[in-house]
Amino acid sequence: MHRVLLLISAVTISITVAFAENDSIYDVLRAHALPMGLLPKGVKEFNVDVETGQFSVFLNQSCKAKYESELHYEANITGTIGYGSIGGLSGISAQDLFLWFPVRGIRVDIPSSGVIYFDVGVVHKRYSMSLFETPRDCVAVVNEEVEFSGDNKIQSSMLQLYEVDQSVGRNVV
Repeated sequence: MHRVLLLISAVTISITVAFAENDSIYDVLRAHALPMGLLPKGVKEFNVDVETGQFSVFLNQSCKAKYESELHYEANITGTIGYGSIGGLSGISAQDLFLWFPVRGIRVDIPSSGVIYFDVGVVHKRYSMSLFETPRDCVAVVNEEVEFSGDNKIQSSMLQLYEVDQSVGRNVV
């Protein structure tokens, strides 16, 4: 009985995914029970350490892709891939209610459930896996920083602040 339990636990612990040298990152995602559309079109290079699961993906440039909500991809994306999950993720942000949240992890509980979860810190966003069946086109993100003087830069999406002349309007009777 103990041998059977030991054998079962050894098999479940040592699930490894092998892939060939010429596989794409999309093949690696599928081999880990993840939808290949988690990454956009335009991956120019990737590295995966089969021992640790750590990976790096390099895009031509930062870009945004539209799913149920919008995802922002940095030019360099890193994380640790496992069967049905990606942890320690950096380089992907998800938009929700006009705010951007860094995606820290992605997981599929049961592949047949058709549900995928994005860990965005406080909550886990739930999406249909069908949204991520195929890689999406990714629209380039232009540099959103605008230089005003010297090294001072602000985001173009921020409101500009102006100094208000406080003496105007006073002494009015």
